[in-house]
Amino acid sequence: MTKTKKVKRDASKPFNDLPILPPKIELETVAVLKQLANSALALGELNGMAKTLPNPLILLNAVILQEAGASSEIENIITTQDHLYQALNSSLTADPATKEVLGYREALLGGFNFIKEKEFISINAIVEIQALLEKNSAGLRKLPGTTLTNTSTGKVIYMPPDNHSRILELMKNLEDYLNIDNDDISPLIKLAVQHCQFESIHPFYDGNGRTGRIINILYLILKGYLDLPILYLSRFIIAHKADYYRLLHEVWKDNAWEEWIIFILKGIEVTAKDTQQQILSINVLFRKLEDKIKSTNAKGYNKELLELLFEQPYSKVDYVSKRLNVSRLTATKYLQNLVQLGILELKPVWKENLYINKDLLQILKA
Repeated sequence: MTKTKKVKRDASKPFNDLPILPPKIELETVAVLKQLANSALALGELNGMAKTLPNPLILLNAVILQEAGASSEIENIITTQDHLYQALNSSLTADPATKEVLGYREALLGGFNFIKEKEFISINAIVEIQALLEKNSAGLRKLPGTTLTNTSTGKVIYMPPDNHSRILELMKNLEDYLNIDNDDISPLIKLAVQHCQFESIHPFYDGNGRTGRIINILYLILKGYLDLPILYLSRFIIAHKADYYRLLHEVWKDNAWEEWIIFILKGIEVTAKDTQQQILSINVLFRKLEDKIKSTNAKGYNKELLELLFEQPYSKVDYVSKRLNVSRLTATKYLQNLVQLGILELKPVWKENLYINKDLLQILKA
């Protein structure tokens, strides 16, 4: 096993002369393999623990909204968890920022359904994900002149490839790298490599960052590490945003892969462990509320109702009525009983009422 070398790119070549994958450098260094073991273990434990939830959709909806909000925050599209949940369960029109974040949710679920059916991540699927995010059909970049600049100084820090034929070639190479396992490199290491490559190709006019972060989650599912998209990786990237961009720049400039790969692997480990703690807290709260409701003999209680209120922390009468196949009057009585017990909080929003599982929201926002 050779020591990783930082090989500087030829200064005579343009910054956008991006090489194809795989990198021509040793990726499985001792430091990378050490972190890889911890990351794989944490992911395996997370995937197993998710199955202990009363209903896996409880975590799925929560993590997708967290990931959507955080990933969009990286792009300076700011909304709140409250706005997101309300938009999912209210007939009111969402504000523009919230609509954009909900577009991320739609794109992630669309990508998830695609790979579950096709067991493959294609260029067309990536283009469709970006179209759902940006609500346009511009597709892969065809016009030159795209640059990435320092927002503070205005200095150009990177020029992605700007020839359409070259972008297509690089994306086909990336597609092969994602789907064809003709080497012994761990998929988790390849995830770090492909993420850097995708962001370096910068194939779209807009939405590259969010599209790339969706691909990360889908790749973990494709390779069998997760059954559902429940890894909230954007939180780690936000918390270490300066390091994220610094390490990307060092790969571009010096071919410095080792520290970048370790950074992404560490993000996977930390995020998986955080999500494990969240699952434990959700399970404890579910049992606590279940015991509280049973002890009071609340009329109409059943486990499906409580699961529903965890799956949708912001709920309303129509949703409960349809899911439990009861009348609106009966659904209202169920929800009002839980308000009186202090389990739900009633929030009037325009002409409808939302019922909020406030204790669960505190866990999900942590």
